[in-house]
Amino acid sequence: MDSSLMADFKYATDDNFMGRAVYRGLTSVWLHPDAANKLLKASDLLKNRRKGYRLLVYDAARPMFVQRQMWDLVKRTAKVNYVSNPANGGGLHNYGMAVDITIVDPSGRLLDMGTAFDFFGEEAHINNEDYLLNTGKISHEAYLNRRLLRGIMREAGFTTIIYEWWHFNACSRNVARRDYRVIE
Repeated sequence: MDSSLMADFKYATDDNFMGRAVYRGLTSVWLHPDAANKLLKASDLLKNRRKGYRLLVYDAARPMFVQRQMWDLVKRTAKVNYVSNPANGGGLHNYGMAVDITIVDPSGRLLDMGTAFDFFGEEAHINNEDYLLNTGKISHEAYLNRRLLRGIMREAGFTTIIYEWWHFNACSRNVARRDYRVIE
């Protein structure tokens, strides 16, 4: 729907926190149309604010069978806050209503966001970024880049979670459970 959107499906490669590919043959971003329209709006907002900058999607709609694999890896670890429990209905990815995303510059380089995607630690959290900046845990550039990303995503209608600078929800869990079907 937008040829400027880029994708690097981390869960279709071994380069992810699981160390193995769990998606096979994935070549396109899949979202519920309601979330996709918000993502298109965010892409347009970014293009209007930063010529040549583009959004890069790491993950979007996620089948519940993949969610179960992720949960099994983290359920008894310190990473438990970073993966939704499938027994509780999973997360918004499982409804096609969440996207993991970043920004690339005109030359295709990732903007500094302070951590890599799927970094499971306080440096990825968004609720204390002033502290992270003031203590040197993230750079001023990363701080500003996160604010840019959050600003366009929020303006497009997405909300955030505190643990991951890259994660954006197109609706609440209650709305997803009421109005959308889980992807098995």
